[in-house]
Amino acid sequence: MRRIAAASFVSAVFLTGCHSHYIQTTITNHSGADISVVQVEYPGATFGTQRIANGGSFHYRFKLLGTGDLKLTWTDASYQDHTVKGLHLNEGQEGTLVIDFPSQSQANFEPSLKP
Repeated sequence: MRRIAAASFVSAVFLTGCHSHYIQTTITNHSGADISVVQVEYPGATFGTQRIANGGSFHYRFKLLGTGDLKLTWTDASYQDHTVKGLHLNEGQEGTLVIDFPSQSQANFEPSLKP
C-alpha cells in the first residue's frame, strides 16, 4: 500500500511538471525613424538592443527575480536620451508585455500579466 501511495505521488509530480514564470516582451518601433540603445531595466536584471529600425521589433523573454518598477531608456534619431518609468512588476508574474514607440519621445506599455 505504501509503495502504491509513493508511486502515485512521484507520478503526480512528473505529470504536473515544473512551470517557470516568464514574461515574453516585444518592443516595436512605429516612430518614423530608427531608435537606438534601447534598454529595459526590470527587477533583478536588464536587457536591451543597440537599434530598432522604424517598423521593426525586438523580442526578449525574461524571468522576474524580484519586485519593483520597470524602467525604459532609449536614444532617438536626434541623439536625445529618454527615460520612462514603466509598470510595477511582482515576482512570479507571467504573460506578455508589448512596448510600442508611437513617436521618438513616447513609449506605451501594454501588459497582459498574471497573477
